[in-house]
Amino acid sequence: MTEFKYPHDIVKHPYVTEKTMDLMEKENKLEFIVDRNANKQQIAEAVEKLFEVTVLKVNTKIDYHGKRALVKFSSEDSAEEIGMRMGVF
Repeated sequence: MTEFKYPHDIVKHPYVTEKTMDLMEKENKLEFIVDRNANKQQIAEAVEKLFEVTVLKVNTKIDYHGKRALVKFSSEDSAEEIGMRMGVF
């Protein structure tokens, strides 16, 4: 297991498409490009530290963009608000 010093070492940047914008509105999820060596638990902890939110679930996949993590937030935390704080809009 790879050790990461900072949350920004794991979470690189948001991955924004029309589909991810739809997921943000309807399912309270955001997608991020993450470090290829990070596991789901490390990704969840990094997102929680960066945005001070509660992560319910993390799904990952690897494609030509790199490793992508789809993160579902608790109902108290708004994916749209987090997106606005990151400057997605």
